[in-house]
Amino acid sequence: MKRNTKVNKSRCMVLKVGGTVITVVTALLAYLVVTKEYPPVQLDLDAWWGPSNLRGHNDTSIRPFKLEFSDEMIQDLRYRLLHHRKVSPSLDGVAFEYGFNSNELQSWVKYWADEYPYEEREKFLNRYPQYKTNIQGLDVHFIRVTPQVQNKEVVPLLILHGWPGSVREFYETIPHLTSVHKQRDFAVEVIAPSLPGFGFSDAAVRPGLGAVEMAVVLRNLMHRLGHNRYYVQGGDWGAYVGQSIATIFPKEVLGFHTNLGLAITPKALSLTFISAIYPSAIVESMLADRMYPLKDYLAWLLSETGYLHLQATKPDTLGIAMTDSPSGLLAYILQIFSTGTNSKYISRHDGGLNHYPRTHLIDNLMFYWIPNSITTSFRIYAETLNKRNIASRLAETPTPVPTWTIHAKNEIMYQPPTLLKTKFPNLLNSTVLLNGGHFLALEMPEIFAEDVLKAVASFRQWHLNNKKQTPY
Repeated sequence: MKRNTKVNKSRCMVLKVGGTVITVVTALLAYLVVTKEYPPVQLDLDAWWGPSNLRGHNDTSIRPFKLEFSDEMIQDLRYRLLHHRKVSPSLDGVAFEYGFNSNELQSWVKYWADEYPYEEREKFLNRYPQYKTNIQGLDVHFIRVTPQVQNKEVVPLLILHGWPGSVREFYETIPHLTSVHKQRDFAVEVIAPSLPGFGFSDAAVRPGLGAVEMAVVLRNLMHRLGHNRYYVQGGDWGAYVGQSIATIFPKEVLGFHTNLGLAITPKALSLTFISAIYPSAIVESMLADRMYPLKDYLAWLLSETGYLHLQATKPDTLGIAMTDSPSGLLAYILQIFSTGTNSKYISRHDGGLNHYPRTHLIDNLMFYWIPNSITTSFRIYAETLNKRNIASRLAETPTPVPTWTIHAKNEIMYQPPTLLKTKFPNLLNSTVLLNGGHFLALEMPEIFAEDVLKAVASFRQWHLNNKKQTPY
C-alpha cells in the first residue's frame, strides 16, 4: 500500500501542476476570445444531412416506431459478452482511478448476457408512444407523450439528452412531467427526441452536423409536430443544443430550463479567473467549493476529460473498438456514469454504480448497441468543439428568452447567477440542490420534474407580465 500511496501522491502532484498550467493557458485563451472579432453565425435552416440522392424524395410523414430486441441481436450480443478476451486485472489498491475497475467487469458482463431480462425490458422501453419522421434527410426518433385533459392548456416541452445518455434518462420523469394537477392551469406534452446520430435517430452522411446544426433539426421537428412556440429543457449536450435553439429562435422558445447552465462568455470567463482570488465577489460562500480553488477544479477536469479530447479529435477510431466490443462499450460508458454521478465515486471499487438499478444502466447501453450508434454519437464532439463553431460566437450571444437553471451538488460544473446572466439576461431562478449529479433526470426524476414544472409556470407568468415589453 505504501507504493500505491506514493503513486497517488505523484499523480496528485502532476495534476496540480497541470491544473496551474491549464489556469494560465485558459486565461490566455479567454483573453484571445475577448479580443478576437468573429463574423456572425450563418445557418442554413434547410441544410440536407442525408444521402444526396434522397433529397426531395424523403418521407416527411410521422410514423410509429417500436424498439425490437431481435433473437439474432440478443444471440450475437451474448456471444460477444461471454467470449471477450481476459482483461488485465486492476492494480492493487486501485478503484476507478485508472478508469473502469477491470475486476468489476465480469459481474456486469454476466448480468448483461444472462440476467438482463430482455423481453421485459423491450416492453418497458416501448411503454411510451415513439415515432420517426424525416427532417433534413435524417429519420429522427422521438418519444411523444400527450396528456388527455379538459379545461387546461397543453403546452409542448422539447426535452434533450446528452452523451453518454439517451432518451432512457427520461423514462422515470415523464409521468411526473405529464401529470395533471388541479393547482396548475396547464399540462405538459413531452417530446423527447434522440439527438441526430444517437440512439435510433439517423446520423449525418457528411461533416458539419454539430450541436448548433442539431438545434435547427430539432426546431424543425417541433414545427413538423405543429408547435411553433414551445419550451425547451436540456442537460449535457442537450443543454448546449437547447440554448442554441433558444438563441437562434428566441421568438419561438417560450422558456429554457437546463440542469447544466453554462455561460461561456468572455465576461463570465474573465470573472471566473479574477474572482479566484476573492470568490465571494461572485459566488455565495456556501457554494464556493463548487468552483474554487480553481487550480484544483481545473486539475480535476484535466484528469477526467480525456474522453472529450479523444472524441473531439478521433471519434471514428474509438468507435471501431466500441462497436466491436460490448464489454468495452459497457466499461467506457459506465465509467462516465460513475464520475458524472459523483466525482468521489472514483475511490470506490465498484465506482458507485450501485447508485442506479443495473437495468437502468443496461437499458441506456441498448440505445447505443442495438442501432450501432456509438461512433456517430461521438462525432458531436468533433463537429462542435472546432474553429467553425467557435467562430460563430453563438455561445456568447445573449439568449433573451426567460431561463431557469437547476444545479445538482455533484454536477461537473457550477456557475452562479452573476455569471449565467452574462449569457441569459432573463434568468428567473437558479435552483441549488444539496445532492444529485450530472444525470439528474435519471437519478432524481421527481425532483427534476417538479423543478421543470415550476419553471414552466414561471415562464408563463413572465410572458404575461412582459407582454408589451418583450424585447424580441
